[in-house]
Amino acid sequence: MTLKPDSWIEKMVLEHDMIEPFSRQLVQQNVISYGLSSYGYDVSTADEFKIFLNVNAVVIDPKNFDERSFVEGKIHEDERGRYCIIPPNSFALARSVEYIRMLPNVTGLMTTKSSYARCGIVSPPTVLEAGWEGHITIEISNTNPLPARIYANEGIAQVLFFMSDEPCMVTYADRKGKYQGQTGITLPKMDMHV
Repeated sequence: MTLKPDSWIEKMVLEHDMIEPFSRQLVQQNVISYGLSSYGYDVSTADEFKIFLNVNAVVIDPKNFDERSFVEGKIHEDERGRYCIIPPNSFALARSVEYIRMLPNVTGLMTTKSSYARCGIVSPPTVLEAGWEGHITIEISNTNPLPARIYANEGIAQVLFFMSDEPCMVTYADRKGKYQGQTGITLPKMDMHV
């Protein structure tokens, strides 16, 4: 596996529409940066959030997910930008603005941007499998005892792209993975094969 640089990422965008929309340069003035970086791509957060709250006393079950476990995040705006407030010691889902198309011999790894991590706002590492495509559903944990702002249409995480010398036997697309082609925030799904 080889970590791929900015020149390769740009080439794959031009040849395969790997990232859409795509910012050729790192946008960083007055925003949390997003766009092409040296060895990755910083994805941005759409203005769509789901915040988990214990208002309906439901149990979180990934095999039988109850949508009453969250509320829609309210978007606020001021001179610093559009944002959603994540309550203290809380968890939210968001999605990337970018639609990603992973190549059959490439796997992505999404990690938290340090600007958020230094504020106690973290996203667990997320693997983008070879052949997968869609908006990235981004898990956000506010580990603070204080509310936290997550800015919409600004950077949230970085995706690193690793290319294998050999193709895998079965890609995510080949096995018709349950999150293939996801748009918007996608909640947990259970394969119900008989």
